[in-house]
Amino acid sequence: MASHKHFTQNERIMLSAMRKKGFTQSEIARELGKHQSSISNELKRNSDKNGNYHAGHAKQRYHARKFKANQALKRIENDRWLRQYIGKKLKLYWSPEQIAGRVRKDHDVIVCHETIYKYIYNEKPEWKKYLRQKKGKYRRRYGTKIREKQREEAKKKRIDARPEIVEQRERLGDWEGDTIVGKEKTQRILTHVERKSGYLLADKLDQVTAEIVRRVAVSRFHSIPKSKRRTITYDNGSEFADHEMIEKKSKTLVFFAYPYHSWERGTNENTNGLLRQFFPKKTFFKNITQDKLSRITKLINHRPRKRLGYLTPHEVFIKNMHLT
Repeated sequence: MASHKHFTQNERIMLSAMRKKGFTQSEIARELGKHQSSISNELKRNSDKNGNYHAGHAKQRYHARKFKANQALKRIENDRWLRQYIGKKLKLYWSPEQIAGRVRKDHDVIVCHETIYKYIYNEKPEWKKYLRQKKGKYRRRYGTKIREKQREEAKKKRIDARPEIVEQRERLGDWEGDTIVGKEKTQRILTHVERKSGYLLADKLDQVTAEIVRRVAVSRFHSIPKSKRRTITYDNGSEFADHEMIEKKSKTLVFFAYPYHSWERGTNENTNGLLRQFFPKKTFFKNITQDKLSRITKLINHRPRKRLGYLTPHEVFIKNMHLT
C-alpha cells in the first residue's frame, strides 16, 4: 500500500538518484512505496531554484520549515505565567486536556493539550510523575535503536562517492558483494564478483552475522593481490554492518548501493543468477558443502563470456589476458 508518511533521508537520497537516472515520478513512487502525489509535493517543496533536486538541500529545507512551524509550539516556553499555571495544575493531577480546556475558559488562553504533553516530555520530564498515563504516543519519537541505526547509515559511503574509474571497468580490483539466501533462511552463500573480469568468489555461511561475514570476507581478500582489491560495493543487508572493519582489515574501500537499487550491482546480481542454476530457489543450503561450492565456482570462472571476447573470468583475472 502506498504511503503518505514523511520522507526519510534515505528516501530523499533514492529520489535524487532515480531523478538523475531519468525515472518518472510514477516509477519512483512505486519503488519507494509512496503515492505519486507525495513525490510531486516533495519535489515542489524541496527542489532548488533551478529545478534540480538534491537530497542534502532537501533535508535542509525540510528542517527549516519544521523549525519555523515549531516556533508555534514555543508558546509555553516563552510564557512564564502559562508555565507556572500548567505546573500548578499538574501538581493537582489535572490532565493536559483538562488544563488546556480550563485555561481557555478562564483566561482566554489557547494552548493545545498535545503541546502541553510535548512540553512535559521534552522540557520538563520531572512533571511526568503527575500524568496518569506516563507511557504513550507523546514520548520522544526517536529511541536508542532508531538513532543507532541512523548513525550506522550515516557511516556508509554510498556508490556516488566511488571513483569514476570503477564505472568504466578498465581495471581489475573493483568488486561487488552480496549474499544468496537458502530456503532455511539461516544459511547463505557470500559472493564477491570482480567487475571487469566477472571472476567469482563464493563462500558457504552456516550462520549469518556481521562478524562472520567480516571474518570470511577479510580472509578471502587476504588471498587476493593488493593490486586486485581496490573497492567493494555491497548490498544494504545487515550482514555487512561490520563494513568498517572489512575496509580496514582488507585495505579495500567499501561502498554501498542505495536501498532497492539492485541494478547498481548488476555484475553481482547476474553472477548470483549463474549460481542459482546449480542452487535454485527453495534449495536447502544445509546440504551444500564448501567443496561442492568451490567446484561449481570453478566451473563458472572457467566458462567463456561473450562480453570478454570469449575469454574466461579466470583468464582475465588470474592470467591477466587482455580483452580483444
